Amino acid sequence: MTTKIKPFLRLSGLEPLVIRPETNFVNVGERTNVTGSKKFARLVREGQYEEALSVARQQVENGAQVLDVNMDDAMLDGVTAMRTFMNLVQSEPDIARIPIMIDSSKFEIIEAGLKCVQGRCIVNSISMKEGEEKFIEQAITCKAYGAAVIVMAFDEIGQADTKERKVEICHRAYKILTEKVGFDPQDIIFDPNIFAVATGIEEHNNYAVDFIEATREIKRLMPLTKVSGGVSNVSFSFRGNDHVREAIHSVFLYHAIKAGMDMGIVNAGQLVVYDEIEPTLKQLCEDVILNRNNDNNEATEKLIAHAETVKAKGKVEVKDEAWRNDTVEKRLSHSLVNGITDYIDIDTEEARLKYPTPLEVIEGPLMDGMGIVGDLFGAGKMFLPQVVKSARVMKKSVAILTPYIEAEKEARKQAALASGTANNEAAGAAKILLATVKGDVHDIGKNIVGVVLGCNGYDIIDLGVMVPADKILETAQRENVDIIGLSGLITPSLDEMVHIAKEMKRRGMEQPLLIGGATTSRIHTAVKIAPEYENGVVHVLDASRSVTVAGSLLSKEQKPEFLNGVKEEYVKLKHGFDNKKSVKTYLSYQEALQNKVKVDWKNHTTQTPQFTGTKVVAFDLATLRDFIDWKPFFITWEMHGNFPEILTDSVVGKEATKLYNDANALLDKMIAEKWLTPKGTIGFWEALSHEDDVEVKTGDNIVQLSFLRQQIKKAADQPNLSLADFIAPKASGTKDYIGAFAVTLHGIEEHLERFQANHDDYNKIMLQALADRFAEAFAEALHQKVRKEYWGYDKDETLTNEDLIKEQYTGIRPAPGYPACPDHTEKYKLFDMLKATETIGVQLTESLAMYPASSVCGWYFSNPRSQYFGVGKIQRDQLEDYAKRKHMELHVAERWLSPVLE
Repeated sequence: MTTKIKPFLRLSGLEPLVIRPETNFVNVGERTNVTGSKKFARLVREGQYEEALSVARQQVENGAQVLDVNMDDAMLDGVTAMRTFMNLVQSEPDIARIPIMIDSSKFEIIEAGLKCVQGRCIVNSISMKEGEEKFIEQAITCKAYGAAVIVMAFDEIGQADTKERKVEICHRAYKILTEKVGFDPQDIIFDPNIFAVATGIEEHNNYAVDFIEATREIKRLMPLTKVSGGVSNVSFSFRGNDHVREAIHSVFLYHAIKAGMDMGIVNAGQLVVYDEIEPTLKQLCEDVILNRNNDNNEATEKLIAHAETVKAKGKVEVKDEAWRNDTVEKRLSHSLVNGITDYIDIDTEEARLKYPTPLEVIEGPLMDGMGIVGDLFGAGKMFLPQVVKSARVMKKSVAILTPYIEAEKEARKQAALASGTANNEAAGAAKILLATVKGDVHDIGKNIVGVVLGCNGYDIIDLGVMVPADKILETAQRENVDIIGLSGLITPSLDEMVHIAKEMKRRGMEQPLLIGGATTSRIHTAVKIAPEYENGVVHVLDASRSVTVAGSLLSKEQKPEFLNGVKEEYVKLKHGFDNKKSVKTYLSYQEALQNKVKVDWKNHTTQTPQFTGTKVVAFDLATLRDFIDWKPFFITWEMHGNFPEILTDSVVGKEATKLYNDANALLDKMIAEKWLTPKGTIGFWEALSHEDDVEVKTGDNIVQLSFLRQQIKKAADQPNLSLADFIAPKASGTKDYIGAFAVTLHGIEEHLERFQANHDDYNKIMLQALADRFAEAFAEALHQKVRKEYWGYDKDETLTNEDLIKEQYTGIRPAPGYPACPDHTEKYKLFDMLKATETIGVQLTESLAMYPASSVCGWYFSNPRSQYFGVGKIQRDQLEDYAKRKHMELHVAERWLSPVLE
């Protein structure tokens, strides 16, 4: 039996990225571009490619789904730069897992990248500006390498500016690519050119209409192709007026997406809510975008005039209360969409008195309002912080109605008992059980998924963190839930999820199983979890995808086809994984060991720390606030962009600023009322290395730290790194030291419980996210004090917080479990050396997560040559050697290091 492969655009790095009809905009990490990132350009020009990898890694960690790589610089040998960097990228699994976009205006550079990249990439871009022959030649090359292509609407005459020209060029290119070159339609992405409107030049007035109508016609003529474009171009004439630009973008995308636009250069799907644009401004933007009432630039002039009045008002917002004159249904909907709790008590009570039963208020106006929220979020017109605020409004309203509903239930029950009739309650909403698995304490992502699903009408049972398998499955069976969702952050959580899948099969359960969390992936789900349970295992990438997946699983019509499609995809992924032949070349472990970092130890002097042994340290929250890195905070809320630029971004800025202001208001309260207590401990000890071990003198004892080494074959001048390389070898005769630290924040639980009791998920998630930021800020502030004072190897350091975030300091602080030292079990030694549990109350769970969850630990290396890196994949000879050095059973080593074992 043959299975039909659906014609989706399929990309991959080490993991697949399938662009399905329900997929929202795809985020492309653009900082590995020498024309767009000064840091990346400098590192590449200086040949510091290993350090340049940190830029790529940061993009991936921050949520990029595709990585754009561009080496177009007049001072570079672009071909060599592309080849060198791409080879290094492919050796780093944490980066290479996502697809690559090879970006260049020079095809020889594109081809250099194509020769190095693994998986299925995108070429950006090709066009017919040099004629058909050149276009075909380049397309054949791209196809030979298996790449998808972005085709610019550009031919021998020039860039297409009218609908007719855009469609003509794209259709011509389509026929050439499909009929002469043999491209599948789904592997073609058209960029029909977005140009600025409202410039005052009459010829420009129809540019947005031309793009929208061209998009509609392109999707009609060539339905499997994709359409993309640079959205910010359309509002270029209003640069400096973010309020108007946001409205223009929202109106443009509202119409362009309806016409079939698939992706665009926008930040992480953040768009102004179209339905909430002030009516006059929206009408003016509609007139300009759709070129209505624009004779003699009339619509343009009106928008320009209105823009000046908006600009004149500055940032002062006039509170519009006109919506309070609407019906109670519309008022409830407005409160839900805008997250307004001010009037929810009186509006809920008015609705309760109006409707026959309180349950009908929930099933009627409240669910109608949340339906609007779900639709707007699914369409990319609402952002995650707004959705969480909507959930807060919903929960407060339901809390008001609940006593009345319970009273009615009791009355019906008593009446039924008196009459001797049965009382059959309605089945109610579908139930979804969520839990962070045993040994794991991180649940911010799970909480967000629960809120988003709850906003879409599902009954969420959240079991919290560190939940044993038996409790998860017994609760699921007792409550007769419809779906089970598992979350985890640390590597051991993956094994626990496999165990739960096996238990579900053993118990004969039928509920679909959702898998999510930072360490999870589609490939791991397909290879390790799905084979253990036959009734549906689905990896869910983020909160926005959870709604679509849950809807498909709970629809009797959609579920069979959806699960069959997922199963087919996962079987193929597993088959490919099981049968893949590695294209990487590995050194033997001994060869890798010989290619260690070369340090001139004879002429090296290590600064002696201020003390040896351990020391408990204290910082206050107000001091730590100055060290906060805000970018990961926004990423927690699925808002992607650099800080502080994100606050003024033409698309993101408005909602990002609201979120930032809310966060700082909560920070003020946390600091003033001392909600959290930071506690930390550090230590320094004499240390010497031997191969990949570091022997640490702790009093009268010697503690052996064991590290792994990069084993993939490198370029001739590139070493195979191990953290042990940055500690002086025994044979060198040089005295050296190593440090360690652990920091944590206590006291969060009572405040989380208070927010939970007040049905305030927004501030609950906000507090968790800020506590995590404080823990990282504590580690950053403490490391600075170590460098300047406690160890003192860089007393004259003068770095800004931005410099610290960019890791421009001397020395490193890698954490056990992270890419440079992926073995979590080394935390046992670190905690024992620091006496961390006894002195600051931070504990290790059975899976070696830290509790409290807002905790950070790691090693300190002072050597100027030390750097952050990823070990990548290792082979079995190194694993066996590592287990022997640690006196660890081989099967135990395999369990903890399975993610890095080739």
